[in-house]
Amino acid sequence: MRQPSVIARRVAAASVTLVVAAGAAACGPKDNDAKGAGGDSKPQKGGTLTVLNANPQEDFDPARLYTSGGGNVPSLVFRTLTTRNRESGAAGAKVVPDLATDTGRPSENATVWTYTLKKGLKYEDGTPITSADIKYGIERSFAAELSGGAPYLRDWLIGGADYQGPYKDKKGLASIETPDDLTIVFHLNKPEGEFPYLATQTQFTPVPKAKDNGTKYEEHPISSGPYKVVKNENDGERITLERNTYWSAATDAERKAYPDKIDVRSGLDSSVINQRLSASQGADAAAVTTDTNLGPAELAKVTGDKALAARVGTGHFGYTNYIAFNPKVKPFDDPKVRQAIAYAVDRSSVINAAGGSSLAEAATTYLPNQKSFGYTPYDHFPAGASGNPAKAKEVLKEAGHPNGITVTLTHSNDKNFETSPEIATALQDALKKAGITVKLQGLEDNDYRDKIHGVKTEPGFFLAHWGADWPSGGPFLAPIFDGRQIVKDGANFNTGFLDDKSVNDEIDAINKLTNLDEAAKRWGALDQKIGEQALTVPLFHPVYKRLYGSAVKNIVISDWTGVLDISQVAVK
Repeated sequence: MRQPSVIARRVAAASVTLVVAAGAAACGPKDNDAKGAGGDSKPQKGGTLTVLNANPQEDFDPARLYTSGGGNVPSLVFRTLTTRNRESGAAGAKVVPDLATDTGRPSENATVWTYTLKKGLKYEDGTPITSADIKYGIERSFAAELSGGAPYLRDWLIGGADYQGPYKDKKGLASIETPDDLTIVFHLNKPEGEFPYLATQTQFTPVPKAKDNGTKYEEHPISSGPYKVVKNENDGERITLERNTYWSAATDAERKAYPDKIDVRSGLDSSVINQRLSASQGADAAAVTTDTNLGPAELAKVTGDKALAARVGTGHFGYTNYIAFNPKVKPFDDPKVRQAIAYAVDRSSVINAAGGSSLAEAATTYLPNQKSFGYTPYDHFPAGASGNPAKAKEVLKEAGHPNGITVTLTHSNDKNFETSPEIATALQDALKKAGITVKLQGLEDNDYRDKIHGVKTEPGFFLAHWGADWPSGGPFLAPIFDGRQIVKDGANFNTGFLDDKSVNDEIDAINKLTNLDEAAKRWGALDQKIGEQALTVPLFHPVYKRLYGSAVKNIVISDWTGVLDISQVAVK
C-alpha cells in the first residue's frame, strides 16, 4: 500500500481492501460461525443487503481501482482472472481461479504466464466474455485519464513502462497475446512467481471495447459478476446493485450472491454507522459496513452486551505499524542508536494508545504474523512487553552517548490510532526512561505524508505503516527494502535507503519461485535478515472489529482482507 489514504480506500474496498488494512488466523469470534447471527437457518436467496460506509466508492472503474484481491463491493460487479479464496481465516489467503480455469500456467522461468478462460462466461447484456476483452481492460488501465490502479503491470509487462493506453496507442501491448477467444498470454520482463496474485486486481476485469466511454465508464461499468450497477449517484456515494441475470454460479465457485439487491450508502459518520448497526432497526437489520471499525470506546460498550458482541466480526489484514529511521540523518546513522530505541520501546503502552489489545497485537517482525506472508518469529532487540530501558542505556553508552540523546519524532496529527499523537506520546514516555528525550513534531496528514515520502525531506525518526497488496512477503518487503525501488523524484517508500546487493538478489531469486509456499519461507528468512539492521522497529498489527446487522448471515472473514466478505452474506 502506497500511502495512508490509499490504504484506507483499499481497506474500504476490500480493504482491501483496506484495505482492510491486519496476525493469527483471521476469523470471527467462536459464536460467529458460517451461519451468522441469524440462528441455525440455512442462508437463502433474496432480500436487500444495505452497506453503510464512511467513504464513497469513488472511481468505480476497474482501471482506476486499487484494491486487494479485487475489492469487496467491486468484486460483486467485476470478475478477474483469479480471485481470493472466499473462506474464513488462513484458507482465505489463497489465490484461486475466477474467470480462468486455473491460477495460471508459468513458463519455466516464470516470465510467461498463460490463462484459459472458462466456457460460457457472459456480460450483463448476454454477450460473451473473451480474452480480447481482458487484454483491452488491462490496456485501458495504462491511460493517464484512468490512472489510480496498482502499478505492477507497468513494471512487469514488456513494453509497459512506455505504453500510454489504447486511446493514444491503437496497436495495444504486444506483450499480451490472445491467440483465441479463450486464451490470454502475458510476457513479463522479469520472473514473477506471484503473477496469480496480481491477476486478482481489478485491472484484469474484462471490458468490451465497444462499450468503453472513457472516464464515464464508471457510471455504468459492464458487469461480469453476479450484480450490475443500476444507479451510481454523487460519485459513488449511493450505488445500487441488482442481479446480473447472465451471471452463472456454474462458472463462479467463489461468490454466493444471496441478496437480490445491494444498496451501498456512503458519506456517513463512523459513529452513525456503528449506532445504526447496533440498533439494527428496519433495513439496518440487514446491513453491514466494509470500511468502519469499532473504536476503543464503542468496543467497550459492545463487549458489555452479549447480543451485540455476538454481532462483531473480528479479522486481521496484512498490515504493520512501525517506527522508521532515516540512516542519513544523525544520530540514526549509527545502528546502535537505532538498536537502543528498539530496546526502549514499551509495546504495551503503544497498544493501549492504539485502542487496547482487542484492536492491536504486538509486533517484533516486519512481516505480519500470518503464514501466507512467510511469518518467521524473531525479536533481535527484545524489549519485553514494557521495554528494556537498562539495555537501551547500555547500548547508547556503547554508541558514545552515556548521558542520553535528544531526538525528534515526526508523526501525523490525524486521529488514526496508528501514526497519530497517542502513539507518539506513548513512545515519548517509554524512551524517556532510557535517557532518550523525544521532541514531537506533529504534522497535518497531507504534510506528514509528503515529508516522510520525500527523499530530500524525510526526517530521521518517524511513525509509518504498510499494508499488503496481496498476502505475501513480496509486496511487503520489496517496496520498503529493495534498493532499486528508491525513488528520488517522487514518493519513496524505501525509507531506510537500503540498497544491499544480497537483499536485492534474494528478492529476485524468490520472485522466480512459482511454489508460493516455498517463496513464503524465503520471504520470512529475508525479513529476519533485514531486521538485524534495525532500519525499522515493528510496533503492532491492527485487529479489525466490525459490527453487522442482526439479520445478516453467513459471516466469512479471511486473512486476505480482514473484513466481512459481502459476496458471501445472506439476509434471509
